[in-house]
Amino acid sequence: MKKSILSIAFALVSFVGLAQKPSPMLLSPSNHALVLIDHESQMGFATKNIDMTELRNNTAIVAGASKIFNVPTVVTTVAEKSFSGPVFPEVSEFYPQATTKYIDRTTMNTWEDVNAHKAIVDKGKKKIVLAGLWTSVCIVGPALSAISEGYDVYVITDASGDVSKEAHDQAVARMVQAGAHPMTSIQYLLELQRDWARSETYVPVTNLVKKYGGAYGIGIQYAHEMLKH
Repeated sequence: MKKSILSIAFALVSFVGLAQKPSPMLLSPSNHALVLIDHESQMGFATKNIDMTELRNNTAIVAGASKIFNVPTVVTTVAEKSFSGPVFPEVSEFYPQATTKYIDRTTMNTWEDVNAHKAIVDKGKKKIVLAGLWTSVCIVGPALSAISEGYDVYVITDASGDVSKEAHDQAVARMVQAGAHPMTSIQYLLELQRDWARSETYVPVTNLVKKYGGAYGIGIQYAHEMLKH
C-alpha cells in the first residue's frame, strides 16, 4: 500500500513538473538571435502595407525588447550612405551606430553577405528572429537561406513591410510554407517577459509599451496611475 501511494505521489509530481515546462518552440532571451534588416528611410518611403507610424512603433518595441532582455542582436543596412539612408530613430535609440556598428551590405539577401552572415552565425543560436524591409526581398532571402541550413526562423510580421499588402502577405505565406514562424512585435516582447513576477524587467517592459504600444500602452498607463497597479 505504501509503495502504491509513493508511486502515485511520484506520478503527480512528475505530471505537475511536466505541465509547467514551456514549449521549446517558445522564444526566451537566451535561445535566439535577433536580426534587424534595412529599417532605413528609403526603404520606408515605398512601404505601403502598414502605416508608417505603426511600423516605427512596432520596430521600437522589437528593438527595445531585445535590449531589455540582452538578446544577441545584429543590425544590418543596405547601401546606407549611397541610397537607403539612415536607420529609423527607433532602432538607433536602442542600438546606436557608434556602439553597435551596423553591418552595411550591397546584397539584398543578408545571408549572402559574408560579414552579416558571420555576425549572425557567430551568435551561436539555432533560432533566428527576423524583422525588416522589404518583406518579399530582404526578409524572404535570409529566412529561406537560414531554414535551408537548419535554423529555426521566426519573422516579426508587423515590424516588417513591403511595397503592397499583396507583396507582404505573399512573402509571409512563402516563408511559412518553408517552415518559418510568424509573430507580432507585442507577441515577441511578451514572450520574452512571460511572467509578470520577473520584477527586474517589469518596469522597462511596461515603460516600453507605454511609449510605443498604442492602446495597450494607454491601458497600462491607466492601470498604473488610476488603479495603482
